[in-house]
Amino acid sequence: MTQKEQKQKLLEELYVPYKKHKDCPLGPLCKSTAVFGEGNANAKLMFIGEAPGAKEEELGRPFVGRSGKLLDKILAAYDTNREDVYITNIVKCRPPKNRTPTKKEINACKDLLHNQIKIIKPKVMCTLGASALEGLTGKPVKITKVRGIPTKHKDVILLPAYHPAYILRNPKQLEFLMADIREAIELSKKQQLKHN
Repeated sequence: MTQKEQKQKLLEELYVPYKKHKDCPLGPLCKSTAVFGEGNANAKLMFIGEAPGAKEEELGRPFVGRSGKLLDKILAAYDTNREDVYITNIVKCRPPKNRTPTKKEINACKDLLHNQIKIIKPKVMCTLGASALEGLTGKPVKITKVRGIPTKHKDVILLPAYHPAYILRNPKQLEFLMADIREAIELSKKQQLKHN
């Protein structure tokens, strides 16, 4: 069994108790299974968004709606695809009317996210939007002030970026999201070379 296969098996085992929405305040509202994440279980780059939307909830996959299509296009512009990275969200069930997840909802999923990170062991995490960054770090942020500035989070490089949904509403900001994703990809490649 390859390292990637071992990690994928560990992720699947991790998700089992969460499939019943145990202790999840959003569980009773979830119309399908929780959206845990997808991609390369041995990825060096992990994208973390806010929460699944309607399309994600319907298909059980993260970032497959309009925001996901934009993310895919940006990744492709830098010769990267979904199979090269791992994509997940802070919260694994869709909040009603796509509202921002509450602290209680984020806390219910926090251990799951941290265990995903422990198993995958990414070299770089790129948070998409303020809610994702706040959910991961537990600190309030102004995304306009911190986007594109790499920091460390528990020995992993953390690069905050705008959420693709924000870019769909503010297309003039696209160049910033593209630059940040390019930087995240380059940082992950550099980190991989360092550890080979």
